[in-house]
Amino acid sequence: MFEILLGSLLGLFGFTQAVDTKPQQQGTVNISQPLTPNGPFRESVQLEPMSQVQFRNVIRQAYDYSCGSAALTTLLDYYLGRNLEERQVMEGLIKYGEADKIVQRRGFSLLDMKRYAAALGYKSGGFRAEFSDLDSLEHPALVPIHYAGFKHFVVVRDVYNDHVFVADPALGNISFTRARFEDIWDQNVLFVIYPSGQEPRNALELREADLRLVDDRTVSLLAFREFPEMSKFTQNQIGEAASGGDVQYIRRK
Repeated sequence: MFEILLGSLLGLFGFTQAVDTKPQQQGTVNISQPLTPNGPFRESVQLEPMSQVQFRNVIRQAYDYSCGSAALTTLLDYYLGRNLEERQVMEGLIKYGEADKIVQRRGFSLLDMKRYAAALGYKSGGFRAEFSDLDSLEHPALVPIHYAGFKHFVVVRDVYNDHVFVADPALGNISFTRARFEDIWDQNVLFVIYPSGQEPRNALELREADLRLVDDRTVSLLAFREFPEMSKFTQNQIGEAASGGDVQYIRRK
């Protein structure tokens, strides 16, 4: 009786194709085109969540005060090819850095990072630089910035067409215009760790997909929804960020 009823319903509503109800791998979307010269066309497409794209090859900071250790872990893992967790790097910074001052300031300094890098066998250095130096730099660099009212550390991946691409431990892969970056760059300081005699992994190198730029104000707005205590946005700024011009495209020369 059930089979007869089901057949009647299928005929009534015009269902002429079988529906695949097998479990699908997470992130898989099935695309079906019923009208093609050769009959129905189906294709499975694997989609990557935006959260994974945003933080690809970026160590996300575990605490609101740990941007320095997360940025350093990003540099060590994705440029120099180490396999460290932020917790391990934090422990190393405390062990080899100025522990009392770390506790007092609730954060890590470039001196702490230099000492820890030396303990790992790397030469490193902190410099005051001009934007042209950053543009011509052959290594990713850890850079302090002032952003949204906070002192923060990011990793500068590269500069392309007057846009600075950074791996931000709070916001992920984002970019700034040159003018905006120069405005927030803290005392024009950068910190570089040099490879120790072997070819670096450099998973931080820019790719074609990175040239699709998302406006930094909009990205910041989305990220600060997850860190409300960090938000300094006013209602006017939110309205501006939500307006047009959210996406820019840069063409290769």
